[in-house]
Amino acid sequence: MKSSVIRQVVILGAIAIISIIAIQSYWVLKTWDLKEQEFHHSVNIALRKVAENLSELNESVLPLKNLVTRLSSNYYVVNMEDVIDAGQLEFFLQKEFEALALNIDFEYAIFDCSSDEMVYGNYCTYSVEPKDNVELGKLPKYDQFTYYFGVKFPARSSYLLGEMQLSILFTIMLFITILFFAYAMFVILRQRRLSQMQKDFINNMTHEFKTPISTIKISADVFLNNKSIQKDSRLMQYANIIKEQNQRLNDQVEKVLQLAKIERDSFKLNIEKVDLNELLISTLQSVELKVAEKEGVLRNNLKANKPVIHADKLHLSNIIYNLLDNAVKYRQEKPEISVETSDFGDKILLKVIDKGIGIPKEDQSKVFDKFYRIPTGNIHNVKGFGLGLFYVKKICDAHDWKINLESEPDKGTAISILMKR
Repeated sequence: MKSSVIRQVVILGAIAIISIIAIQSYWVLKTWDLKEQEFHHSVNIALRKVAENLSELNESVLPLKNLVTRLSSNYYVVNMEDVIDAGQLEFFLQKEFEALALNIDFEYAIFDCSSDEMVYGNYCTYSVEPKDNVELGKLPKYDQFTYYFGVKFPARSSYLLGEMQLSILFTIMLFITILFFAYAMFVILRQRRLSQMQKDFINNMTHEFKTPISTIKISADVFLNNKSIQKDSRLMQYANIIKEQNQRLNDQVEKVLQLAKIERDSFKLNIEKVDLNELLISTLQSVELKVAEKEGVLRNNLKANKPVIHADKLHLSNIIYNLLDNAVKYRQEKPEISVETSDFGDKILLKVIDKGIGIPKEDQSKVFDKFYRIPTGNIHNVKGFGLGLFYVKKICDAHDWKINLESEPDKGTAISILMKR
Protein backbone atom coordinates (compact mmCIF):
# COMPACT_ATOMS: atom_id res chain seq x y z
CA MET A 1 0.00 0.00 0.00
CA LYS A 2 1.30 3.45 -0.92
CA SER A 3 2.42 5.87 1.81
CA SER A 4 -0.04 8.50 0.57
CA VAL A 5 -2.94 6.05 0.82
CA ILE A 6 -1.96 5.03 4.36
CA ARG A 7 -1.59 8.70 5.32
CA GLN A 8 -5.07 9.44 3.97
CA VAL A 9 -6.53 6.44 5.82
CA VAL A 10 -4.92 7.57 9.10
CA ILE A 11 -6.12 11.18 8.67
CA LEU A 12 -9.66 10.13 7.73
CA GLY A 13 -9.67 7.60 10.58
CA ALA A 14 -8.58 10.29 13.06
CA ILE A 15 -11.26 12.67 11.77
CA ALA A 16 -13.86 9.89 12.04
CA ILE A 17 -12.79 9.06 15.61
CA ILE A 18 -12.87 12.72 16.70
CA SER A 19 -16.29 13.17 15.06
CA ILE A 20 -17.70 10.05 16.71
CA ILE A 21 -16.36 11.08 20.13
CA ALA A 22 -17.78 14.60 19.69
CA ILE A 23 -21.21 13.32 18.62
CA GLN A 24 -21.36 10.73 21.38
CA SER A 25 -20.25 13.28 23.99
CA TYR A 26 -22.94 15.66 22.76
CA TRP A 27 -25.66 13.01 23.06
CA VAL A 28 -24.46 11.89 26.51
CA LEU A 29 -24.53 15.50 27.77
CA LYS A 30 -27.90 16.03 26.07
CA THR A 31 -29.28 12.89 27.75
CA TRP A 32 -27.93 14.10 31.10
CA ASP A 33 -29.67 17.46 30.64
CA LEU A 34 -32.95 15.76 29.73
CA LYS A 35 -32.74 13.40 32.72
CA GLU A 36 -31.89 16.36 34.96
CA GLN A 37 -34.88 18.35 33.70
CA GLU A 38 -37.11 15.31 34.09
CA PHE A 39 -35.85 14.81 37.65
CA HIS A 40 -36.41 18.49 38.55
CA HIS A 41 -39.91 18.40 37.08
CA SER A 42 -40.85 15.23 38.98
CA VAL A 43 -39.43 16.55 42.27
CA ASN A 44 -41.28 19.83 41.80
CA ILE A 45 -44.60 18.00 41.24
CA ALA A 46 -44.02 15.70 44.22
CA LEU A 47 -43.16 18.55 46.59
CA ARG A 48 -46.22 20.56 45.50
CA LYS A 49 -48.38 17.50 46.23
CA VAL A 50 -46.76 17.17 49.65
CA ALA A 51 -47.45 20.84 50.38
CA GLU A 52 -51.08 20.48 49.25
CA ASN A 53 -51.57 17.37 51.39
CA LEU A 54 -50.11 19.07 54.48
CA SER A 55 -52.16 22.21 53.84
CA GLU A 56 -55.34 20.20 53.45
CA LEU A 57 -54.60 18.19 56.60
CA ASN A 58 -53.84 21.30 58.68
CA GLU A 59 -56.57 23.40 57.01
CA SER A 60 -54.06 26.08 56.12
CA VAL A 61 -53.61 28.24 53.04
CA LEU A 62 -50.64 27.80 50.71
CA PRO A 63 -48.80 30.81 49.25
CA LEU A 64 -49.84 31.73 45.74
CA LYS A 65 -46.28 31.95 44.41
CA ASN A 66 -42.80 30.70 45.21
CA LEU A 67 -44.17 27.49 46.67
CA VAL A 68 -41.17 25.38 45.69
CA THR A 69 -37.73 26.94 45.34
CA ARG A 70 -34.64 25.16 44.08
CA LEU A 71 -31.56 26.43 45.92
CA SER A 72 -29.03 24.05 44.34
CA SER A 73 -28.94 21.10 41.99
CA ASN A 74 -30.06 18.71 44.74
CA TYR A 75 -31.67 20.95 47.40
CA TYR A 76 -35.24 22.29 47.47
CA VAL A 77 -37.21 24.33 50.02
CA VAL A 78 -41.03 24.44 50.22
CA ASN A 79 -42.88 27.48 51.66
CA MET A 80 -45.78 26.39 53.91
CA GLU A 81 -46.63 29.54 55.98
CA ASP A 82 -47.75 27.22 58.79
CA VAL A 83 -46.29 24.91 61.43
CA ILE A 84 -45.10 21.58 59.98
CA ASP A 85 -45.33 18.18 61.67
CA ALA A 86 -42.24 16.05 60.99
CA GLY A 87 -44.08 12.70 60.98
CA GLN A 88 -46.72 13.88 58.55
CA LEU A 89 -44.07 15.45 56.32
CA GLU A 90 -42.00 12.25 56.07
CA PHE A 91 -45.11 10.18 55.31
CA PHE A 92 -46.26 12.46 52.49
CA LEU A 93 -42.73 12.79 51.05
CA GLN A 94 -42.31 9.02 50.75
CA LYS A 95 -45.83 8.63 49.37
CA GLU A 96 -45.50 11.23 46.62
CA PHE A 97 -41.97 10.23 45.60
CA GLU A 98 -43.03 6.61 45.24
CA ALA A 99 -46.13 7.66 43.27
CA LEU A 100 -43.83 9.30 40.69
CA ALA A 101 -41.32 6.39 40.78
CA LEU A 102 -38.64 8.62 42.32
CA ASN A 103 -36.94 5.82 44.23
CA ILE A 104 -34.09 8.00 45.39
CA ASP A 105 -32.62 8.53 48.83
CA PHE A 106 -33.44 11.88 50.42
CA GLU A 107 -33.13 13.77 53.69
CA TYR A 108 -35.28 16.55 55.03
CA ALA A 109 -35.24 19.25 57.70
CA ILE A 110 -37.82 21.74 59.07
CA PHE A 111 -37.07 25.36 59.90
CA ASP A 112 -37.68 26.24 63.57
CA CYS A 113 -38.59 29.94 63.98
CA SER A 114 -37.88 30.01 67.71
CA SER A 115 -34.30 28.78 67.39
CA ASP A 116 -33.74 30.15 63.87
CA GLU A 117 -32.24 26.82 62.81
CA MET A 118 -32.98 23.92 60.49
CA VAL A 119 -34.10 20.97 62.62
CA TYR A 120 -32.91 17.79 60.97
CA GLY A 121 -35.65 15.26 60.32
CA ASN A 122 -34.39 11.99 58.82
CA TYR A 123 -32.48 10.32 56.03
CA CYS A 124 -34.81 8.08 54.02
CA THR A 125 -33.18 5.44 51.87
CA TYR A 126 -34.36 2.79 49.43
CA SER A 127 -31.16 0.78 49.73
CA VAL A 128 -30.11 -1.62 52.49
CA GLU A 129 -26.45 -0.86 51.84
CA PRO A 130 -24.86 2.03 53.77
CA LYS A 131 -23.98 5.10 51.75
CA ASP A 132 -20.30 5.96 51.83
CA ASN A 133 -18.86 9.38 51.02
CA VAL A 134 -22.31 11.02 51.35
CA GLU A 135 -22.43 14.23 53.36
CA LEU A 136 -25.61 14.29 55.50
CA GLY A 137 -27.31 16.70 57.90
CA LYS A 138 -26.23 20.05 56.48
CA LEU A 139 -29.33 21.63 55.03
CA PRO A 140 -28.90 25.42 54.75
CA LYS A 141 -31.52 27.98 55.80
CA TYR A 142 -33.47 30.20 53.43
CA ASP A 143 -34.16 33.68 54.75
CA GLN A 144 -37.06 34.45 52.42
CA PHE A 145 -39.56 32.06 54.10
CA THR A 146 -40.83 31.81 57.70
CA TYR A 147 -42.38 28.35 57.77
CA TYR A 148 -40.78 25.93 55.36
CA PHE A 149 -39.05 22.60 55.05
CA GLY A 150 -36.05 21.57 52.97
CA VAL A 151 -35.45 18.36 51.02
CA LYS A 152 -32.02 17.31 49.82
CA PHE A 153 -31.06 14.45 47.47
CA PRO A 154 -27.45 13.47 48.34
CA ALA A 155 -27.36 10.68 45.74
CA ARG A 156 -28.83 12.74 42.89
CA SER A 157 -25.82 12.30 40.56
CA SER A 158 -25.73 8.52 41.10
CA TYR A 159 -29.48 8.35 40.48
CA LEU A 160 -29.21 10.23 37.19
CA LEU A 161 -26.29 8.05 36.08
CA GLY A 162 -28.40 4.99 36.89
CA GLU A 163 -31.16 6.38 34.67
CA MET A 164 -28.59 6.70 31.86
CA GLN A 165 -27.32 3.11 32.02
CA LEU A 166 -28.11 2.33 28.37
CA SER A 167 -26.40 5.49 27.10
CA ILE A 168 -23.36 4.81 29.28
CA LEU A 169 -23.21 1.19 28.08
CA PHE A 170 -23.27 2.27 24.43
CA THR A 171 -20.61 4.91 25.16
CA ILE A 172 -18.33 2.33 26.76
CA MET A 173 -18.85 -0.02 23.79
CA LEU A 174 -18.08 2.84 21.43
CA PHE A 175 -14.85 3.73 23.23
CA ILE A 176 -13.79 0.07 23.23
CA THR A 177 -14.40 0.00 19.46
CA ILE A 178 -12.41 3.22 19.01
CA LEU A 179 -9.54 1.84 21.10
CA PHE A 180 -9.56 -1.34 19.01
CA PHE A 181 -9.53 0.73 15.79
CA ALA A 182 -6.66 2.88 17.10
CA TYR A 183 -4.72 -0.24 18.11
CA ALA A 184 -5.38 -1.80 14.69
CA MET A 185 -4.05 1.35 12.98
CA PHE A 186 -0.98 1.25 15.23
CA VAL A 187 -0.36 -2.40 14.31
CA ILE A 188 -0.86 -1.68 10.59
CA LEU A 189 1.58 1.22 10.67
CA ARG A 190 4.13 -0.82 12.63
CA GLN A 191 3.78 -3.77 10.25
CA ARG A 192 4.16 -1.47 7.28
CA ARG A 193 7.32 0.01 8.78
CA LEU A 194 8.72 -3.47 9.38
CA SER A 195 7.70 -4.51 5.87
CA GLN A 196 9.43 -1.46 4.42
CA MET A 197 12.58 -2.27 6.41
CA GLN A 198 12.41 -5.83 5.10
CA LYS A 199 12.03 -4.62 1.51
CA ASP A 200 14.93 -2.20 1.88
CA PHE A 201 17.08 -4.95 3.32
CA ILE A 202 16.23 -7.37 0.49
CA ASN A 203 16.81 -4.69 -2.14
CA ASN A 204 20.18 -3.70 -0.67
CA MET A 205 21.17 -7.34 -0.30
CA THR A 206 20.28 -8.21 -3.90
CA HIS A 207 22.18 -5.18 -5.18
CA GLU A 208 25.20 -6.26 -3.15
CA PHE A 209 24.94 -9.72 -4.70
CA LYS A 210 25.41 -8.32 -8.21
CA THR A 211 29.14 -7.65 -7.81
CA PRO A 212 30.16 -11.13 -6.56
CA ILE A 213 27.85 -12.75 -9.12
CA SER A 214 29.56 -10.85 -11.93
CA THR A 215 32.96 -11.77 -10.54
CA ILE A 216 32.03 -15.46 -10.32
CA LYS A 217 30.73 -15.38 -13.91
CA ILE A 218 33.98 -13.89 -15.20
CA SER A 219 36.00 -16.43 -13.23
CA ALA A 220 33.87 -19.34 -14.51
CA ASP A 221 34.32 -18.16 -18.13
CA VAL A 222 38.10 -17.98 -17.58
CA PHE A 223 38.06 -21.56 -16.31
CA LEU A 224 35.95 -22.79 -19.21
CA ASN A 225 38.20 -21.13 -21.78
CA ASN A 226 41.41 -22.39 -20.24
CA LYS A 227 42.92 -25.19 -22.37
CA SER A 228 44.38 -27.08 -19.42
CA ILE A 229 40.98 -27.07 -17.72
CA GLN A 230 39.29 -28.22 -20.93
CA LYS A 231 41.53 -31.29 -20.99
CA ASP A 232 40.26 -32.37 -17.54
CA SER A 233 36.63 -33.50 -17.82
CA ARG A 234 36.14 -33.39 -14.05
CA LEU A 235 37.29 -29.76 -13.80
CA MET A 236 35.17 -28.84 -16.81
CA GLN A 237 32.15 -30.38 -15.12
CA TYR A 238 32.80 -28.34 -11.97
CA ALA A 239 33.33 -25.15 -14.00
CA ASN A 240 30.03 -25.72 -15.84
CA ILE A 241 28.24 -26.30 -12.52
CA ILE A 242 29.66 -23.04 -11.16
CA LYS A 243 28.53 -21.11 -14.23
CA GLU A 244 25.10 -22.74 -14.30
CA GLN A 245 24.40 -22.14 -10.60
CA ASN A 246 25.78 -18.60 -10.82
CA GLN A 247 23.42 -17.90 -13.70
CA ARG A 248 20.54 -19.34 -11.68
CA LEU A 249 21.42 -17.08 -8.75
CA ASN A 250 21.69 -14.09 -11.07
CA ASP A 251 18.23 -14.82 -12.52
CA GLN A 252 16.71 -14.92 -9.02
CA VAL A 253 18.41 -11.64 -8.04
CA GLU A 254 17.18 -9.97 -11.24
CA LYS A 255 13.68 -11.19 -10.52
CA VAL A 256 13.74 -9.74 -6.99
CA LEU A 257 15.04 -6.40 -8.31
CA GLN A 258 12.37 -6.24 -10.99
CA LEU A 259 9.64 -6.99 -8.44
CA ALA A 260 11.02 -4.30 -6.14
CA LYS A 261 10.74 -1.78 -8.99
CA ILE A 262 7.16 -2.87 -9.67
CA GLU A 263 6.17 -2.44 -6.02
CA ARG A 264 7.83 1.00 -5.84
CA ASP A 265 5.98 2.06 -9.00
CA SER A 266 9.32 2.99 -10.53
CA PHE A 267 8.83 0.21 -13.07
CA LYS A 268 8.13 1.33 -16.66
CA LEU A 269 7.24 -0.76 -19.65
CA ASN A 270 9.23 -0.33 -22.83
CA ILE A 271 6.38 -0.92 -25.27
CA GLU A 272 7.28 -2.01 -28.80
CA LYS A 273 5.88 -4.18 -31.57
CA VAL A 274 6.61 -7.84 -30.88
CA ASP A 275 5.90 -10.86 -33.05
CA LEU A 276 4.63 -13.29 -30.41
CA ASN A 277 5.13 -16.40 -32.56
CA GLU A 278 8.75 -15.50 -33.33
CA LEU A 279 9.45 -14.73 -29.67
CA LEU A 280 7.92 -18.06 -28.64
CA ILE A 281 9.99 -20.02 -31.15
CA SER A 282 13.25 -18.47 -29.91
CA THR A 283 12.26 -19.02 -26.26
CA LEU A 284 11.19 -22.61 -26.93
CA GLN A 285 14.57 -23.34 -28.48
CA SER A 286 16.32 -22.32 -25.26
CA VAL A 287 13.99 -24.52 -23.20
CA GLU A 288 14.13 -27.56 -25.51
CA LEU A 289 17.52 -28.65 -24.18
CA LYS A 290 16.25 -28.64 -20.61
CA VAL A 291 13.15 -30.64 -21.64
CA ALA A 292 15.29 -33.08 -23.63
CA GLU A 293 17.50 -33.68 -20.58
CA LYS A 294 14.36 -34.82 -18.73
CA GLU A 295 13.39 -37.00 -21.74
CA GLY A 296 10.27 -34.91 -22.18
CA VAL A 297 8.28 -33.48 -25.08
CA LEU A 298 7.80 -29.80 -25.98
CA ARG A 299 5.19 -29.06 -28.63
CA ASN A 300 4.06 -25.82 -30.20
CA ASN A 301 0.84 -25.03 -31.99
CA LEU A 302 1.13 -21.39 -33.04
CA LYS A 303 -2.12 -20.69 -34.93
CA ALA A 304 -2.35 -16.92 -34.47
CA ASN A 305 -2.55 -15.33 -37.95
CA LYS A 306 -1.81 -11.82 -36.65
CA PRO A 307 0.81 -12.47 -33.96
CA VAL A 308 2.11 -8.90 -33.64
CA ILE A 309 1.30 -7.26 -30.30
CA HIS A 310 2.43 -4.15 -28.41
CA ALA A 311 4.38 -5.25 -25.36
CA ASP A 312 7.62 -5.01 -23.42
CA LYS A 313 9.72 -7.65 -25.16
CA LEU A 314 12.04 -8.31 -22.23
CA HIS A 315 9.27 -8.84 -19.67
CA LEU A 316 7.18 -10.84 -22.13
CA SER A 317 10.17 -13.16 -22.67
CA ASN A 318 10.54 -13.48 -18.92
CA ILE A 319 6.94 -14.48 -18.28
CA ILE A 320 7.03 -17.04 -21.12
CA TYR A 321 10.23 -18.49 -19.70
CA ASN A 322 8.74 -18.54 -16.19
CA LEU A 323 5.67 -20.45 -17.37
CA LEU A 324 7.78 -22.97 -19.30
CA ASP A 325 10.24 -23.33 -16.42
CA ASN A 326 7.36 -24.10 -14.02
CA ALA A 327 5.99 -26.67 -16.47
CA VAL A 328 9.41 -28.39 -16.51
CA LYS A 329 9.93 -28.24 -12.74
CA TYR A 330 6.46 -29.37 -11.65
CA ARG A 331 6.29 -32.48 -13.81
CA GLN A 332 5.19 -36.03 -13.11
CA GLU A 333 8.11 -38.03 -14.53
CA LYS A 334 8.82 -36.78 -18.04
CA PRO A 335 7.65 -33.27 -18.88
CA GLU A 336 5.00 -32.99 -21.58
CA ILE A 337 4.37 -29.36 -22.52
CA SER A 338 2.31 -27.64 -25.22
CA VAL A 339 2.43 -23.98 -26.21
CA GLU A 340 -0.44 -22.56 -28.26
CA THR A 341 -1.43 -19.22 -29.75
CA SER A 342 -4.74 -18.39 -31.42
CA ASP A 343 -6.69 -15.36 -32.58
CA PHE A 344 -9.40 -14.27 -30.14
CA GLY A 345 -11.30 -11.39 -31.74
CA ASP A 346 -8.98 -8.38 -31.67
CA LYS A 347 -6.77 -10.13 -29.13
CA ILE A 348 -4.34 -13.07 -29.02
CA LEU A 349 -4.70 -16.01 -26.65
CA LEU A 350 -1.48 -17.60 -25.39
CA LYS A 351 -1.73 -20.98 -23.65
CA VAL A 352 0.94 -22.99 -21.84
CA ILE A 353 -0.32 -26.49 -21.06
CA ASP A 354 1.47 -29.20 -19.15
CA LYS A 355 0.63 -32.66 -17.88
CA GLY A 356 2.40 -32.18 -14.58
CA ILE A 357 1.47 -32.61 -10.95
CA GLY A 358 -1.32 -30.00 -11.08
CA ILE A 359 -2.47 -27.59 -8.39
CA PRO A 360 -5.09 -28.37 -5.71
CA LYS A 361 -8.26 -26.32 -6.02
CA GLU A 362 -7.79 -24.62 -2.62
CA ASP A 363 -4.35 -23.31 -3.72
CA GLN A 364 -5.26 -22.08 -7.19
CA SER A 365 -6.43 -18.64 -6.01
CA LYS A 366 -3.17 -18.13 -4.04
CA VAL A 367 -0.47 -19.17 -6.51
CA PHE A 368 -0.20 -15.61 -7.87
CA ASP A 369 0.48 -14.23 -4.37
CA LYS A 370 3.97 -13.09 -3.48
CA PHE A 371 6.17 -15.77 -1.84
CA TYR A 372 3.33 -18.31 -1.93
CA ARG A 373 4.36 -21.90 -2.52
CA ILE A 374 2.04 -24.89 -2.50
CA PRO A 375 2.53 -26.77 0.81
CA THR A 376 4.36 -30.08 0.35
CA GLY A 377 5.15 -30.92 3.98
CA ASN A 378 8.84 -31.53 4.59
CA ILE A 379 9.53 -32.45 0.96
CA HIS A 380 11.32 -29.75 -1.07
CA ASN A 381 12.00 -31.30 -4.46
CA VAL A 382 11.60 -28.00 -6.30
CA LYS A 383 13.57 -24.93 -5.26
CA GLY A 384 12.26 -21.39 -5.50
CA PHE A 385 11.03 -18.31 -3.67
CA GLY A 386 7.41 -18.26 -4.81
CA LEU A 387 8.04 -15.22 -7.01
CA GLY A 388 7.59 -16.65 -10.52
CA LEU A 389 3.81 -16.53 -10.92
CA PHE A 390 3.63 -13.35 -8.83
CA TYR A 391 5.96 -11.73 -11.37
CA VAL A 392 3.89 -13.12 -14.28
CA LYS A 393 0.69 -11.68 -12.78
CA LYS A 394 2.26 -8.26 -12.18
CA ILE A 395 3.55 -8.03 -15.77
CA CYS A 396 0.15 -9.09 -17.14
CA ASP A 397 -1.57 -6.45 -14.99
CA ALA A 398 0.91 -3.81 -16.18
CA HIS A 399 0.01 -4.67 -19.81
CA ASP A 400 -3.70 -4.90 -18.94
CA TRP A 401 -3.74 -8.55 -19.99
CA LYS A 402 -6.06 -11.17 -18.52
CA ILE A 403 -4.47 -14.27 -17.02
CA ASN A 404 -6.37 -17.43 -16.14
CA LEU A 405 -5.33 -20.70 -14.53
CA GLU A 406 -7.00 -24.10 -14.86
CA SER A 407 -5.55 -27.08 -13.06
CA GLU A 408 -6.35 -30.51 -11.71
CA PRO A 409 -4.09 -32.51 -9.39
CA ASP A 410 -2.14 -35.29 -11.15
CA LYS A 411 -3.53 -34.22 -14.55
CA GLY A 412 -1.77 -30.95 -15.28
CA THR A 413 -2.14 -27.20 -15.53
CA ALA A 414 -3.15 -24.78 -18.27
CA ILE A 415 -2.32 -21.07 -17.99
CA SER A 416 -3.95 -18.72 -20.50
CA ILE A 417 -3.04 -15.08 -21.18
CA LEU A 418 -5.38 -12.94 -23.25
CA MET A 419 -3.21 -10.25 -24.85
CA LYS A 420 -4.23 -7.02 -26.52
CA ARG A 421 -2.78 -6.28 -29.93
